[in-house]
Amino acid sequence: MSRADYRQFLPEPGQSRIAGKTAREHAENRMKSERTQTLFGEWDALGKQPFHGITTNGSLSEGLFSLQPEGAPSQAIAEAATNLLSHLDDSQRKQMQFPVGSDIWRKWQNTELYVETHGLRLDEVSKEIREGVVAVLRASLSARGLEKSIAVMRLNAFLGEVIGSPEVLGEWSYIFCIFGQPSSLEPWGWQLFGHHLCLNCLVIGEQMVLTPCFLGAEIVYADHGPFAGTSLFEDEERLGLELLRSLETEERSRAIVSESMMGDDLPPGRWHFADHLHLGGAFQDNRIVPLEGLPCDRLTRIQQRNLTDLIEAYIAPLPDGPRAARLEHIERHLPETHFCWIGGQDETHAFYYRIQSPVIFIEFDHHSGLFLTNEKPANFHVHTIVRTPNGNDYGVDLLRQHYAHAHHGHDHS
Repeated sequence: MSRADYRQFLPEPGQSRIAGKTAREHAENRMKSERTQTLFGEWDALGKQPFHGITTNGSLSEGLFSLQPEGAPSQAIAEAATNLLSHLDDSQRKQMQFPVGSDIWRKWQNTELYVETHGLRLDEVSKEIREGVVAVLRASLSARGLEKSIAVMRLNAFLGEVIGSPEVLGEWSYIFCIFGQPSSLEPWGWQLFGHHLCLNCLVIGEQMVLTPCFLGAEIVYADHGPFAGTSLFEDEERLGLELLRSLETEERSRAIVSESMMGDDLPPGRWHFADHLHLGGAFQDNRIVPLEGLPCDRLTRIQQRNLTDLIEAYIAPLPDGPRAARLEHIERHLPETHFCWIGGQDETHAFYYRIQSPVIFIEFDHHSGLFLTNEKPANFHVHTIVRTPNGNDYGVDLLRQHYAHAHHGHDHS
């Protein structure tokens, strides 16, 4: 199935899952359903657990992360955020600014449901404030990272247009928060989240952490309208398939852990009605994910280069210095990295893959329709996630080290 095939799955009258004219009305009505209540109940229980971090067995691997200058554009990011704050009134600042150690940081989610009471909703603020948020993104991310983030927002608007619900699914249907006080020295961060886009950025001196990072789209290519030509995830699909195809028969057999995208030949509970095959999505900060598939110490030098090319597609949102440092860190742990695959093995079939090491956790997953009507996963609906396992999502381990070494138990506010 090709990306353009989404049109045959546009909902007919009476099939739409949109449950209200506005985002709030839609969310209020959708929250009455048992399935949605189940999902948010699961998330609420997970969110109440103290942060630990994704691990392979429940135990953190120590000594993986260290405070060091990596050339992050900290001054530019702080200046952009300070400028944004200067355009907010007291009520807006109270609504969107929290201590750097706040548990609110973990309350992001990637649905379209507008149920939050915190943060600035970008479709409810002035154009000037929206431009200020984009300026923070521009200062924080690489050019490619900004492009991808804006593309997710535009493809969300494209989905809203093609199913006739622009008030629910829009370009600015996202929430922005700041944690701490913008600074080029002291730790602080920002968060942007909503449907198919969740970015968490901690800045600590000349160092950055940009995970959890969720990018996705239901309709990955806009074929008409004001955003025509907007397209995402070609590299992630192509490079993933190239890596799989480069494997010899024995290695490929080991990498492929299942043929079914619906979990038919997987353990009970492995497939989830909302996350599908994703294991590292919203509120999965403490998930135990055992290693699966092919150990990458079995890869040839060329195959290892294919793997790092694939990884680079996922860390592309980082600016130059932090991206180079992140890649070097990941490459040091390649012998401990695993690659696993589920589903089809070519461009016409849906598939899932995961890259998992002590220092990075990457997932790619084709999904079935939520607003479109395809019951089986298709390659025009993609979810991706990048996390930093072993306790450094949101930069938590670096924060711990910073306060232990520099402030001897500072309150993190």
